[in-house]
Amino acid sequence: MHVRALDLIDRVLDAGSFTAWTGKLPEPDGIEAGYADELRAARDRTGLDEALVTGEGRIHGRRVAVVACEFAFLAGSIGVAAAERLVRAVERASAERLPLVASPTSGGTRMQEGTVAFLQMVKISAAVAAHKAAGLPYLVYLRHPTTGGVFASWGSLGHVTAAQPGALIGFLGPRVFEALNGEPFPSGVQVSENLYEHGLIDAVVPPEQLRDVAARVLEVLDTRPVDGAAVPEAGAGVSAGAGAGAGTAVAVGVGVGVEVEAEVGQPDSSAWESVRRSRDPERPGLRTLLRHGARSVTPLRGTGEGESEPSLRLALARFGAQGSPGAPCVVLGQDRTRQSEYGPFGPAGLRQARRGMRLAAELGLPLVTVIDTAGAALSADAEQGGLAGEIARCLTELVMLSAPTVCLLLGQGAGGGALALLPADRVLCARHGWLSPLPPEGASALLFRTTDRAAEIADRQGIRSADLLANGIVDRVVPELPDAAAEPEAFVQRVAAALEDELTALRGVDPAARIARRLDRYRMLGLPDGYVPGAHSYE
Repeated sequence: MHVRALDLIDRVLDAGSFTAWTGKLPEPDGIEAGYADELRAARDRTGLDEALVTGEGRIHGRRVAVVACEFAFLAGSIGVAAAERLVRAVERASAERLPLVASPTSGGTRMQEGTVAFLQMVKISAAVAAHKAAGLPYLVYLRHPTTGGVFASWGSLGHVTAAQPGALIGFLGPRVFEALNGEPFPSGVQVSENLYEHGLIDAVVPPEQLRDVAARVLEVLDTRPVDGAAVPEAGAGVSAGAGAGAGTAVAVGVGVGVEVEAEVGQPDSSAWESVRRSRDPERPGLRTLLRHGARSVTPLRGTGEGESEPSLRLALARFGAQGSPGAPCVVLGQDRTRQSEYGPFGPAGLRQARRGMRLAAELGLPLVTVIDTAGAALSADAEQGGLAGEIARCLTELVMLSAPTVCLLLGQGAGGGALALLPADRVLCARHGWLSPLPPEGASALLFRTTDRAAEIADRQGIRSADLLANGIVDRVVPELPDAAAEPEAFVQRVAAALEDELTALRGVDPAARIARRLDRYRMLGLPDGYVPGAHSYE
């Protein structure tokens, strides 16, 4: 049932028209010997250098860009190098005003590269959003299987989306679900035909028919003559900094506020220790933060369109140190207490989050997002309700938002439900906060078919606050003395003062420069120091 990337390209493009877009890719830093062996074996087995093939060709004479995953290369997983190739291709398609045809087949994030690989979905989503904002077509063909972060980012953003018949398509891979829940995922849910019945994709199309379907769609969406002689004007409404081409050099810098708060006398903690402490039921969450660290709190409810999600809170508030008037903002965050009472949030929660983003933009207020979740809902209803698409839309809207943004990683940060609220101008993290593509037990099940190595995986994936700071994922770590559960009020007041600092500083930054810097930050995340995309352009 697997369709190879080059075979699909041969079926879809006019004969002999494909030209690969190649170029030197960044090598992951400090990879373990076992992973290096896996990479060599995958290259020998497939004849490819990475899990993604990109290039250009013609469909019925019309010039298009194409990107396609190769599942035989480490399950089509996306790490730093594969993400860089993908983003370069999207940027080149945008710069050359080409429609883009994307065909993922992937298990999601490359677990061997940990949280840095997970964050690559932000820059991929931003690149696709910029391509679409420029008025350029983006077509998606989901192949068997497509799961995880790939489905919850560029796999769910198509203007038109089709899938291979009988394909496994879903946010959570069935092996991980079974390992975490002790039972198999309900049958018949994560299948392309079921997604079609629930309106999550537009068609189920065999690979051999994809060429004619794509040609028919492009006849409507692509207004250029088939010979490509005329190029339409760029679309309106491109966010500042979003239109950078593949050769654009960018500078990385987070720019404002205090970078690190020293934790005098605080011993180093393992990742698993942080995971354990973050799960303490006595740990303060968003409710405590609003009660003791904010003032003028006005709770808001629901999406405004008939849905309400109790596990995600939306409010207007001011954060600040005691005695200060505080900095005003829109707050949206995951409530650990309500998640324990009502269960994890689903698609409606993310639609509620997007309401908060729109409010911030409309009111001209900064947005504070608060991450504290063991993961989004893992259920048939969540899959059929479009959870992956809502994660993708949250990512794109947040990374492109005109308002200043601050993210607070308050506790657990597992999976796409956490990532959906992450990409901000500034990211703060509690000392025992953490961020991971999956709960460590799920990552262990995926890599080793057992949850017994969760602690080992947590350490290897770079999920704890110190690792996130070192990798440029967070900008500031808020101390816990010794952990938040032992000093809840003092801790949330410390957090509130840090939030006031960041919000005040961001309001003084030129909006265009701030948005451009945010996009540059996620564009370059995980790439080696000194790496400039323009210096590694296509051959």
